[in-house]
Amino acid sequence: MRNPIESEKRLGPALSEINVTPFVDVVLVLLIIFLITAPMLLRGIDVQVPKSETKNIEPEERLVVSITRDRVIYLDDQVVTLARLEKVLQGLKRRNPKAAIFLKADEAVPYGTVVKVMDVVKKAGIDRLGMVTEPYGPLEAPR
Repeated sequence: MRNPIESEKRLGPALSEINVTPFVDVVLVLLIIFLITAPMLLRGIDVQVPKSETKNIEPEERLVVSITRDRVIYLDDQVVTLARLEKVLQGLKRRNPKAAIFLKADEAVPYGTVVKVMDVVKKAGIDRLGMVTEPYGPLEAPR
């Protein structure tokens, strides 16, 4: 039999420290991923912010209504007419009274078209309407 002290001298003492280098590497990679993807997220400016005295916030349903340059209206990724949009939003309001809608319109769309869509959202009874905008870049200035 070998003496355990002699084998420890040959192999060296056992390391009891945790190597944190791989953990730090993973955290830095995740940080870089979040820094790159954060600006790509949708940004909305809520017109009417709800107030709550309790901290129990129910999950809310948020849909995006988009208006393209050609005045085509989308509800998430489905093409809809104004009449169909109103019916769908009324059904959403019945299911979830705290539903929120984000309106995303191309800057070339006439203001009247945007107002018509906003009017349909309000007629459906949905009070929480947010406008989706893009922030100015560091070298851009407001026109």
